[in-house]
Amino acid sequence: MKIQDLEFEPFISSADVQARIAFLAEAISRDYAGLTPVFLPVLNGSFMFAADLIRKVTIPCRVSFVKIASYVGMESTGDLRTLIGHEESLFNQDLIIVEDIVDSGLTLRKIMDELRSRGTRSIEAVALLRKAPARERSIDVKYVGFDIDKEFVLGYGLDYNGLGRNLNEIYKALDYPQDKT
Repeated sequence: MKIQDLEFEPFISSADVQARIAFLAEAISRDYAGLTPVFLPVLNGSFMFAADLIRKVTIPCRVSFVKIASYVGMESTGDLRTLIGHEESLFNQDLIIVEDIVDSGLTLRKIMDELRSRGTRSIEAVALLRKAPARERSIDVKYVGFDIDKEFVLGYGLDYNGLGRNLNEIYKALDYPQDKT
């Protein structure tokens, strides 16, 4: 499949994505039993993952969305712009940041640091995908769907210049330089 100037091939099937989401939802429901966590999906990429995940969570929870931007083209800049979209107090709340993909982990680390400064009781992250550079930097993502290398991926909420979010499977770019992060 071609999206703009890149060719993509299937990488992770819709069935595999849904099975892994069910596993993550079960783990979160178990770990947060007796609590009412606040899920904070990071838009735009996590919207499909967050919707499917939260529907499978079996404990009471709240959801509020936040938005940041750290991508230019196919690369994460790691530059956290202002975290917007969450107006209520997070003091003494149990937060779960929902990410589509954690590339370098720098943006997630900055988000978590900013939210900790607001007096949260606890904060964890769940990511559908985590790339090798984030693992190498020991970025703390408690719940991970799939660990991947340095592939450039799209589908299931992930995009390439705004395209491909609507695909049910995850695709990887062919001939994408693997040394980029």
